[in-house]
Amino acid sequence: MSNNYAGMRQAFGGDTMARRRCAKRLRAMRASLAPLHARRSPTSLLLATWNIRDFDSNKFGYGPRLTESFYYLAEIAGCFDLIAVQEVNRDLGALERLVRILGRQWDYIVTDATEGAGGNGERMAFLFRSDKVWFRKIAGEVVLPDGQLVVSPKAVKPPKDEEATTSVDTEDARQQFARTPFLVAFQSGWFRFSLCTVHIYYGRDSGAKLKRRIAEIERLVHFFANRQDREAKDAASGAQAENYILLGDFNVVSPEHQTMTALQSHGFTVPDAISGRKVRADGDHFYDQIAVRVLDPRFRVVTGGIVDMYADVFRDTEEDRSIYAPLMPAEDPEEEGEKEATREGLYRKWRTWQMSDHAPLWVEIETDFTDDYLERLAEAEE
Repeated sequence: MSNNYAGMRQAFGGDTMARRRCAKRLRAMRASLAPLHARRSPTSLLLATWNIRDFDSNKFGYGPRLTESFYYLAEIAGCFDLIAVQEVNRDLGALERLVRILGRQWDYIVTDATEGAGGNGERMAFLFRSDKVWFRKIAGEVVLPDGQLVVSPKAVKPPKDEEATTSVDTEDARQQFARTPFLVAFQSGWFRFSLCTVHIYYGRDSGAKLKRRIAEIERLVHFFANRQDREAKDAASGAQAENYILLGDFNVVSPEHQTMTALQSHGFTVPDAISGRKVRADGDHFYDQIAVRVLDPRFRVVTGGIVDMYADVFRDTEEDRSIYAPLMPAEDPEEEGEKEATREGLYRKWRTWQMSDHAPLWVEIETDFTDDYLERLAEAEE
């Protein structure tokens, strides 16, 4: 089913040029994404994770998303059946606008905004096709119990009566996640599963902040491994152990890094179809991952991949740089980090606030276990 384009004339108002450009590029996107659309099937689930950068506050000063950008985001999102979205902002207007373009068959579940400096005021969300995916009425944020808290250094300020020149010490503090993981129980076809989306603490690539990043990943997989193992022990009494899928922005550095080792510990694995460098081009980051700990022996990942967001829109070409130059900030507004001194560099940075600096990662999961069920019925002894 196609996205809802009925309101495009009104959405663009009198900007005929932008509307025509958007329509032309949506046609190009539809052609490029046709093989992925063709994978949608009644017997499988297309599951994706997508960190949509700062969606959508303009707190970094790169300008709000253009009207056409929402249509491009929706064109990609519409390829899937269920999407975990990170970096949704406190104001849900952007998410609701995206869902309206996707159409009435789509629904969503969203967290409250995370408080505190580390949380960045972000929400996390699941978008899903209500005719393909069922919400099993279970949802909650992951809160670690005592004994499983993340241990990381915390600054300790000197007493007020001491001189300002006194150095700030650190001590080990036991903390929850910087951005609380969000768990929701779903079912698609015969496959029942709990899906947990995350945006793991980033910090830095070395030192104590990296250790905290690794600790958050390890604590998360340990938490769910323990839970599933307890459920499996109770299975003899008639309870059913849950299948767990973790996905989102894990800020994994590389397939060989400790961040990946932590993710693939305690029985969690990254499906072979998307593991390592199989679906990533040279220069792509490994932040976004999907990891599974599934007890159902019928579980199978058919294939997977990453979507090239810039194949048809906001291209790195002279034509597109010229089109969007008047809509970009006059100079790089970033206050920290490396500022882009050239218009070409700024354009490549600016477009990540129109689309994202993360590409959607996806897998296709089999969900039709009818033949297996009927076979077991046919062979069952009375």
